[in-house]
Amino acid sequence: MSEPTTALLLARVRAAGFEDVVAVAPATGGLAATAGIARRADGTALFVKAFEEAPSGEAFATEAEGLDALRAAGVATPQVLHASADLLVLEALAPRPRDEAFWERLAHDLAHLHQATTHPRFGWHRDTWLGRRRQVNTWTDDGFAFFAEHRLLRWLGEPRVDAALDAEDRAALEHLCARLPELLPDAPACLTHGDLWAQNVLATLDGRPALIDPAVSYMWAEVDLAHLWTTAPPPEAAGFFERYAELTGLDAGWRERMPIIQLRQHLAVIAQFEPDWGAAEIARATLAPFRHRG
Repeated sequence: MSEPTTALLLARVRAAGFEDVVAVAPATGGLAATAGIARRADGTALFVKAFEEAPSGEAFATEAEGLDALRAAGVATPQVLHASADLLVLEALAPRPRDEAFWERLAHDLAHLHQATTHPRFGWHRDTWLGRRRQVNTWTDDGFAFFAEHRLLRWLGEPRVDAALDAEDRAALEHLCARLPELLPDAPACLTHGDLWAQNVLATLDGRPALIDPAVSYMWAEVDLAHLWTTAPPPEAAGFFERYAELTGLDAGWRERMPIIQLRQHLAVIAQFEPDWGAAEIARATLAPFRHRG
């Protein structure tokens, strides 16, 4: 983080009423926004986040609402101390411990979230944000239609996606969407974090798993599972997936579904970031079986 960016965060957090903040240090892990750890005069810390150019005046309000919704459902999240158009202030969390027991606890927490929050429809009462792009959450009765329209086909037309995928790739994506009822099980909607890669898993000060940076909606539970599965979780997380599968009764074929479900995240990464860390190559490989062959 550059010195001007740190100064920006310091100025915004003080203007928001936290006048006792004496310094802001860079925070690692975020991609779409600028984040820092603010130190108060008494030595306590706050997590602060801002966009240099916000994608929407509601971006932080929707993030704060998502954190509150997850917490109300039994998942630990940081307390929201301030949410405005240009600044989000949260209680500071701790790095996650490097032990298997932590991930065992997360498996229980996530299984409980997904099983206790089933909903008759797919979506959310407002759109949310996935990075700097709008996540459309229009209420839909059919999960396959919702996933196709608002999580996959939604990325066609984004300049970086159109540049990364050729016409046959885009046709393959449409073909895949038409076949979703054959490829994926008919599962209920439940409250999902929506952006659950390993970097969004931290810990409370007493060591409980805590989640940050949500893009919530009522969606298939496997959206969260796929994001963790395919984004290089640490070695100590190896037992998480088997435990989650046991707790939720996942069938033996869940691993084969992960690339298709995670395609929505690869497309989102392609749309927003350069370089895309191999997302375009992975997306094309996932789409390859669905290309029409003469």
